[in-house]
Amino acid sequence: MTHQARKRFGQNFLSDPNIIRKIVDVIAPQPGQRMVEIGPGLAAMTDPLLARLGRLDVVEIDRDLIARLKDNYPSGDLVIHEGDALKFDFGTLGPDLRIVGNLPYNISTPILFHLAEFADQVRDMTFMLQKEVVMRMVADPGSSEYGRLSVMLQYRFRMGRLFDVPPGAFRPAPKVMSSIVRLVPRPADTLEAKDARLFGKIVTAAFGQRRKTLRNTLRDYIDEARLSALGIDPGLRAERLSVADYVAITNACAGA
Repeated sequence: MTHQARKRFGQNFLSDPNIIRKIVDVIAPQPGQRMVEIGPGLAAMTDPLLARLGRLDVVEIDRDLIARLKDNYPSGDLVIHEGDALKFDFGTLGPDLRIVGNLPYNISTPILFHLAEFADQVRDMTFMLQKEVVMRMVADPGSSEYGRLSVMLQYRFRMGRLFDVPPGAFRPAPKVMSSIVRLVPRPADTLEAKDARLFGKIVTAAFGQRRKTLRNTLRDYIDEARLSALGIDPGLRAERLSVADYVAITNACAGA
């Protein structure tokens, strides 16, 4: 039975066998590894992943697709977690977790922030996302793509854009180019912000009004004199600062 893609779930199903093979090859699953696929859909990647792993967890919200998965994988080698990936506790799947998936474009940013909460238990994450989002993730300071998403993810992960996937590789075809990106958590002892929650608040405030300068956006956290003492020009806008600059501001505020 043909499954009708649902806009409310942001469904675009990968269908090009060459692209599927390329993605699975860069993921390089090995038997015995603990892996979870977000949004298995019509199982285009699920089949080859399961063949290499022997066991695979998946998180799926669409009840029709869940029923299809249960019918097609009755052996129990595919463990289906029914529900919204934005609310799923990935911590229940154990340590050294590998997370993969073709993430719905309409929830890509919130799901990336949700997954970052489990970074301590993750070995790596490999996702297909809208290319525009991936470019924001890996953007350098000073570029138009550089923003809150860039700083928050680059603080917690080493990231790399692997290759692009054209719209024609999907059914239905999206209107945008996609990219494959890999995220590898940075070791905990390299995370230098004294207060991770404060770091997030400062980054959010700085980028909350992109056209304003730091002296305005961060005035509730730090004054111009202390910014200058850190070697940071209060007249700069948020996108001019490196991740290390935001760590320095956070630690100055946390030590106040």
